[in-house]
Amino acid sequence: MKKLLSLENLTLLAIIAGIAFGLYFKDAAVELKFIGDVYISLLKMLIIPIVVASIYVAITGLNDTDELKSIGIKAFVYYLTTTALAVLLGLIVFNIFNPGSGAVSALTVDTPPVEPKELSFSDFILSFIPQNIFKALSEGAILPIIFFTILFAIASLYIQKSKKEFLYTYFDSINDAFMVIAKWVINLTPIGVFFLIAYTVGKNGLEPIFNLYSYVLTVLAALFTHALVTLPLIAYLVGRFNPYEYFLKIKEAVIVAFSTASSSATLPVSIEVAETKGGVDKKVAGFVLPLGATINMDGTALYESIAVMYIANLAGVDLSLSQQIIIFITATFASIGAAGIPGAGLIMMTLILDSVGLPVEYIALIITVDRFLDMFRTAINVWGDLLGAKIIDRLVFRR
Repeated sequence: MKKLLSLENLTLLAIIAGIAFGLYFKDAAVELKFIGDVYISLLKMLIIPIVVASIYVAITGLNDTDELKSIGIKAFVYYLTTTALAVLLGLIVFNIFNPGSGAVSALTVDTPPVEPKELSFSDFILSFIPQNIFKALSEGAILPIIFFTILFAIASLYIQKSKKEFLYTYFDSINDAFMVIAKWVINLTPIGVFFLIAYTVGKNGLEPIFNLYSYVLTVLAALFTHALVTLPLIAYLVGRFNPYEYFLKIKEAVIVAFSTASSSATLPVSIEVAETKGGVDKKVAGFVLPLGATINMDGTALYESIAVMYIANLAGVDLSLSQQIIIFITATFASIGAAGIPGAGLIMMTLILDSVGLPVEYIALIITVDRFLDMFRTAINVWGDLLGAKIIDRLVFRR
């Protein structure tokens, strides 16, 4: 019974019920849209505190012992690099296939048109540096906030140990508290999805949903390219081992990740198979894999970049190169703050949409296929973690 009433099943039922409600009760669906807006507002409310706390904890969680520093820096560089490559791949694949192009008139929301803002190189660089961090926090300027948080966290590594531990505990507690709130909000997903989907169908009909096939195929093409080409190539060139043979040894964890759509839930399996079947040292697996479950979201970051570009097409917004660079940077660094639980990518998506001024309401359409794609992107997240553990094991122990 509990499995039947899982969040994923309830969300699926909410999508079906929302479509039916929107088709047969159009006026009511449009009037009740504000309930869906409450859900969107709750998601947006969590963006800043979760990103700040998660990034700070991830960086200051590194001890200053030589051994852990060696492992930690290598892990952080690997995760940042693979996530950046995943986002870049997502943007390239999207620009090749351009799903959603010409479908602008099929979907309308009560949001004024967005005018892309061109940025000069100097403006782009200056946009990272907050003149007033409290103003940046109040305005939700995510790139300056991320820059400041990284700088603050690195500085904390150089202060007195007891003070650093106090700050770490403080931000870790904040992070835990907001993760609880995030779970509460994510548990409201069926309600939010029902009213948002009902509004979308009530106002625009079923055509926008039927047009999603090109978006789904684009996401899957990019995800499989990253999983079968990009990541294995890094493993072969840097780690000097056969990634496909390694996959056969640790495939159980990837299968669990696919079925649960949760990096965190898969973590115990990942650690066990990496150590017992993958030949990864216990110290490396015990540090790299939990860190990866928290900050390594290759599949999610790739998916988010394509989703935001697709939404831009639907909104009739031609994103400039500078805006695509902003998406690239925001998706890469924001993935550090994405929790390894099903549905938390929605918080990350609202963040990226805000960073380039796109209407958040379009998430209602993307959600209809989110669960299906979530299984694939989580499997890629965990596959990237396991490859990272093996690569770092070989770099640290030279074997």
